[in-house]
Formats: sequence, C-alpha cells, structure tokens
Amino acid sequence: MTQDATPAIEVRSLVKNYGEVRAVDGLSFAIPAGSTTALLGGNGAGKSTTIGMVMGLVLPTSGEVRVLGTDMITRRHDVLHRMNFESPYVDMPHRLTVRQNLRVFALLYGVSDVAARIAALAADLDLKDFIDRPSGKLSAGQKTRVALAKALINEPEVMLLDEPTASLDPDTADWIRSHLERYRDRKGAAILLASHNMGEVERLCDRVIMLKKGRIEDDAAPAELIRRYGRSNLEEVFLDVARGRREAAE
Repeated sequence: MTQDATPAIEVRSLVKNYGEVRAVDGLSFAIPAGSTTALLGGNGAGKSTTIGMVMGLVLPTSGEVRVLGTDMITRRHDVLHRMNFESPYVDMPHRLTVRQNLRVFALLYGVSDVAARIAALAADLDLKDFIDRPSGKLSAGQKTRVALAKALINEPEVMLLDEPTASLDPDTADWIRSHLERYRDRKGAAILLASHNMGEVERLCDRVIMLKKGRIEDDAAPAELIRRYGRSNLEEVFLDVARGRREAAE
C-alpha cells in the first residue's frame, strides 16, 4: 500500500510530569498510515499517558504530538473527528440501547447519515440481535463488538486501541482481530495498540515500541525483536525488557 509522506501519528521529545513523577520521558516516534504499531511495557511504563496525549486528552509537559499533520496541543479539534478510541474498560451508558449509544457517538463525531452508518455497522459486526437492547444487559463479547462499532462509527483514519480483546474467548478475540486487520487494509488506517497479549501483537503489528519508565527501550518489528533477543516469542522478549535483561543476542 502506498503511504502518505506525512505520518499518521508523530511524537517528538514528548514529556509528561505528574508532580515529581516523570511518566513519559522524551519519547519520539512516527507511525505511517496503513500500519499497526504496538506500544508495550509493564504497568507504569507510560503507555496510557502516551495514548492520552496522542488523543489530546492529556496535555504534555513538553514536546510535540501531531496526528494527521495537526498539532494536538493547539488544534486537536480540527482532527478529532478523523480519530477514534476503543477500550473494553470504558463503559457506555447502561440504560441507553446499543442503537442510542451509537447514535450519540455518531452525532458527536459529525457522521452525516447516522441511521445508515449504524445499519451498516450492525450488519458488518453482527449487532442486529441486540441493537435495541440496553448496553448494560450485554455479554462481554457483545460489549466488545459494540465498543468496536463505536470506534468505527466515523470511519477513522487513526485508531487508538487499549487491550481491544481483553477477557474475550479465543473465537471472539480472533473475530475482532480479523475485523481490525480488514478495516486497516481497506481504509489505510493507522492503528496504535496497547496490549498485554503478545500473540495478538505478533499477529497484528508491523512494529513494536517497548517502553520502560517512560522511555523507549527498544523499537523494531516483532520478528526482529525475537531474533535480536534470541527468544522464541514476543512474550519472552517482553519479560527480558521488563526485568532488565537488556543484553540482546547478536
């Protein structure tokens, strides 16, 4: 796929302090359109803070964040309608039906034909059997499908995903991953993924950025990281980085 010269996401010398604690310490990276990049690290590594700054929800202490060429610190409202976010840890209002929730988000994102877009997602993501059920009455798998529908409601060019298949059975998780792959390839979207499922990262991601204490510890394709550390899978690499076993195999 031909990729635009302008990165979908660009971070330069990004720093975030919370009082005396430096959560993010000078991150710089660029993510092209049509790719999937994982942001990995243990608890407290700076993943959620970094994603929050890319989304424009967290103000950096210093540094730059640009999404689709737009400065997220000063002009984020110009580009928010071209982005979206998905996490199973963020609940929709329980009393609203699935259709009502999707309608609210469609209006927030400025979707032009709301009813048609919801109907297309209901067919594509197999929501029809529970589209008019209160969101609080859904199973874990159904909630994840609805969260994905919300993330796709505006057909985003940039998707930020936080543990998109957490707590799902293998069949449903595989279905979600397959749909994300198809969407990325069809739309040329850029995906930034935070996950603790290393098998998922190996499958979905072209690139892995390993964080530790707010800094980039390593940055390469999954297969290259596995080779570099002399390991058999990405989970073993993750443990090496998390536990300070930094010496890579030559």
